[in-house]
Amino acid sequence: MHYFLRALREAAKSWPLLVAAFFCSTGVAALWGANIAALFPIIEVTLNGDSLQTWNDRRITDAGERIEAAGKELKSLENALASGTLAADATVDARNRADTIQLATRGDEAMLYSSQKLDPWLKNFLPNDPFTTVLWVVVFVVASTFIKHGFLMANTMLVSWVAMNISRNIRLKVFDKALELDRAQFMSRGSAGFMAQVTCTSDMLSSGIASVFGGAVTEPMKIFACLAGAFCISWQLTLACLTMAPVVGFLMVWLNRRIRNISKNILTRSMGFHHVLLETLNNVLTVQAYTMEEFERQRFRNCTRDMMKTGMWHSFYFALANPITEVLGIGMVATSIAVGAWLVINQQTEIFGITMTERPMTVPGIMVFFGMLIGASDPVRKLSGVFTGVNVGVVGAGALYPLLDTPSKLREVANPKRLPSPHREIRLENVSFSYDGIDTVLRDIDLSITFGERVAIVGPNGGGKSTLVNLICRFYDPTKGRVLLDGVPLTDLAVHDLRRRIAMVTQQTELFNESILYNIRYGRWEATTEEIEEAARKAHAHEFISEFPDGYQTMVGPNGFRLSGGQRQRISLARAFLRDAEILVLDEATSQIDVESERLIHEALARYVKNRTVIMITHRASTLALADSIVQVEHGAVTKRPANQSQAA
Repeated sequence: MHYFLRALREAAKSWPLLVAAFFCSTGVAALWGANIAALFPIIEVTLNGDSLQTWNDRRITDAGERIEAAGKELKSLENALASGTLAADATVDARNRADTIQLATRGDEAMLYSSQKLDPWLKNFLPNDPFTTVLWVVVFVVASTFIKHGFLMANTMLVSWVAMNISRNIRLKVFDKALELDRAQFMSRGSAGFMAQVTCTSDMLSSGIASVFGGAVTEPMKIFACLAGAFCISWQLTLACLTMAPVVGFLMVWLNRRIRNISKNILTRSMGFHHVLLETLNNVLTVQAYTMEEFERQRFRNCTRDMMKTGMWHSFYFALANPITEVLGIGMVATSIAVGAWLVINQQTEIFGITMTERPMTVPGIMVFFGMLIGASDPVRKLSGVFTGVNVGVVGAGALYPLLDTPSKLREVANPKRLPSPHREIRLENVSFSYDGIDTVLRDIDLSITFGERVAIVGPNGGGKSTLVNLICRFYDPTKGRVLLDGVPLTDLAVHDLRRRIAMVTQQTELFNESILYNIRYGRWEATTEEIEEAARKAHAHEFISEFPDGYQTMVGPNGFRLSGGQRQRISLARAFLRDAEILVLDEATSQIDVESERLIHEALARYVKNRTVIMITHRASTLALADSIVQVEHGAVTKRPANQSQAA
């Protein structure tokens, strides 16, 4: 609940809209009760052929007469009690009668006061003809219904905007967090985890916020308006009708806990669903190559079946909320019908010795009372959906905010240092690194790379080559030791300032489902078309790009599936060339290129790498020929030697 309250505080920043929504809710509640109360003049007055003015004059006269008669009777009782001549039983009866008279007198005085205040309004603004009065009331009910729904629609739109805006902001924060986290933290959740948070979980939170600022305000106010009207008629009878409220409240608390637990299970199943879906579709070639289609179909069927089971339990408890709340509504109405009918039929003011009204109730009065309770029962029923929405929002907030509060291990300093370009040296001092805190991938590394040096990193798979490069690019921070640029630890530099100096080409080429132009321009977004074409020429990509009907506007498809592996890698090289960075990182960058393309690209690299630091992970002799020195990485240890020694050997 703590996290959901935090979301509500964020929503409260849009307080002008929420205030407007609150006034709309107030208008809905007032008109909801007024539509029911408007029936009273029709039933009580006009259908009997009276005008409202005559009816009100009669109320004033009758109330005055009752007050006068009650005063005389009360004075007579007080004199009798003061004389001390009454027997014990008669004394008790006289005192009870005096209390009853005083209670009735207070009711008559309130009626007299309200009738006198209402009298000028009735005489100045309402017609004297009964039928015309009926028409006015009918017009009022119709008009107020339109206005009520206008308020309701405005309330819905205002609250929806606030809820969706919060949901959008949460999605932006989750997306920002995914880009901010280091690779280890990102991979611990995976693309499927972030996908579920951005879609399903954010929608859950939005639903909860809408329920709070929408139904959780409007429906209780409608209940309050109707119960207030019922209280005005008979507060004792209203309380009697609410005897089932504590039982229903207990059941709703139990139900809310069940719905909250089920919602957590739905969220967990949803993450598993996204995981299976994305994993299978992203590796569909492997699935088909190894004829595992049936296995993946079954895996997907299993996770969707689990989601369906959990969803059915959620639907069951959600459906159970309606009858529980409806029991309260029906209980109120049934109690009022039974008690009210007995009071009207027998013209009594008490039942089981308990006073229910100051005066015997009339048929029109009890009908309006029934109407008020029926009007209160409908929003009580709708509150079940509000409770469910709030519970869903609580679960969503509980999943989202811990993620948003997770600090990245790549901490940014408040006042980062700035270094001139180009740099002079990259140095690793006593660097060790472990992904899980158990197995050490790199151990006590000391390495220096000067500006303009071309370094080839070689070694067996799993030896730590890519990890070494990732530390230099600060995708991770060392477990021990420091990585320095010109003597300044990378942790004292802004990550953006460091990475703007780096262009990177990896073995697993990553392309966006956009045009070729878009993918190359990603290296330097402000580049001109001419600069993009020049970078493509350097990477020997311009030739095959020009052969496409749409040229540089050709869409590459998801992760560039419309292109061959060599074409994808050359576009990635063009992107790196366009960046014109002082540090070039090549991680098996020519592994998917044919021999002739490799020769041409090495010629381009030989020209491009001048006055740049080049770090190459490679096993190819042609790439090693570009190197000034070779760094051997094996079993977490690093040795560096000049490249000519390797060639001599």
